[in-house]
Amino acid sequence: MNPIAALSPISSPSTADHFAITFAPLSFEEVYALADDPANGAVVLMSGMVRNQTGGRTVVALEYQAYEPMAIAVFKQIAQEVRQTWSDVTHVVIHHRTGRLSIGEISVLVAIGCPHRAEAFAACQYAIDALKQNAPIWKKEWYNEQEYSWVKCC
Repeated sequence: MNPIAALSPISSPSTADHFAITFAPLSFEEVYALADDPANGAVVLMSGMVRNQTGGRTVVALEYQAYEPMAIAVFKQIAQEVRQTWSDVTHVVIHHRTGRLSIGEISVLVAIGCPHRAEAFAACQYAIDALKQNAPIWKKEWYNEQEYSWVKCC
């Protein structure tokens, strides 16, 4: 998906879906609760977190920036695409952090609620892959307090 396409008119997102970009720490419990539903047989929750290395280089922190209005539009487009492919999905939840994060902190949570686990896993993988490819979110990889590089997220 082209991020510009996310700006084209799309159908209204389901009120069962939830999207957020925040400086605040992300909560497994909150995201899980937003994806939970009596119709679900599965809730698949993917957590992306800051690791201590990339490409063989030691990383001490990551700093995320986002163009929030467009990122939320992309999240909504992803949810629409998920629902077109997996019509039984009950909830799509995408939360992403911005700001400087330390090793081990959660940067993104994606949760899919669905009656069946196979569809929930597939939809969750699709959602995080689409987010990584299309969302206007960038990260600065800090290797020490003076050395960093900008990388297209996520």
